[in-house]
Amino acid sequence: MITQTPFGTTAAGVAVDKITLQAHGLTAAFLTKGVTLQSVRLEGVGHDLTLGSESLTDYEGKMRHHGSLVVPVVNRLSGARARIAGVEHAFEPNQAGKHTLHGGAAGGQHKVWTVEQLTETHVTLGLRLPDGEGGFPGNRHIRARLSIGPGPALRMEVTASTDKATLFNAANHSYWNLDGSETWAGHSLRIAANHYLPTTEDFTPTGEIAPVAGAMDFRRGRVVTPADTVLDTNFCLSGGRQPLRDVLWLRGASGLTLTVATTESGIQVYDARNAARPGRGFHEGLAIEAQAWPDAPNHAGFPSIDLGPGEDVTQVTEWRFG
Repeated sequence: MITQTPFGTTAAGVAVDKITLQAHGLTAAFLTKGVTLQSVRLEGVGHDLTLGSESLTDYEGKMRHHGSLVVPVVNRLSGARARIAGVEHAFEPNQAGKHTLHGGAAGGQHKVWTVEQLTETHVTLGLRLPDGEGGFPGNRHIRARLSIGPGPALRMEVTASTDKATLFNAANHSYWNLDGSETWAGHSLRIAANHYLPTTEDFTPTGEIAPVAGAMDFRRGRVVTPADTVLDTNFCLSGGRQPLRDVLWLRGASGLTLTVATTESGIQVYDARNAARPGRGFHEGLAIEAQAWPDAPNHAGFPSIDLGPGEDVTQVTEWRFG
């Protein structure tokens, strides 16, 4: 079952709807603003599994990235620049006045998407980004198809096309806490990655592809706490897009589990040390962002995020609960 109801009006006067999907013991709600995953409820569990809000004002403020679909380029572009088809392009330096984070003000997470299709089993939201907005070339059409399948599992398929050579790397930016607790302390985290990307003091990749070891080795899984786990890190899953496969496992102290499957080559995990909902503390949830490796155009050894005309791309992520 899928329903569409009003959620509020943005400061600019644009109406935002909430779209609720319910099947297989799972209920998930998305906002048309930013394709934001606002709520995830599992049958028989008395708390939400993701960090959301009932206030649209929150999503236009400090929670602008909570649950949103970040497009056209998630994460960082160092120096707020990149070469595309041999031409250097400049973007908004919205991080420390030097780097581009999540596409800047032109990011699709700040926009209200259009409902292109709504059926009994899925909904597709669409967004058109004009050539040159935020410095990114190409008239781009992006679609996000949302559905619930057996499992219970939530699935997001993001498709993008362009009429000029451009960059594309999307990711959902939801924060997860399977226990409904004040912090994610006591969760167990496992990641199927043999390498990760060390970063500078600005959290941009140094260019090194380092073997996981010590604090960055989650291959066998372990219980984590904010005191011993500091993360704003891309884990390298593969050298390019792959068929959908399980890549990350999160288990709460309550025994609830989340398995993340993706087609993408990397997964960013952020500990929320500087991200909090109004009235709540830091470290409330872990951000888990399936994506290609960040800052790829500026590092020759990273998998490409180039997208050209006629090269439509589809990224798939699934969240499976138990």
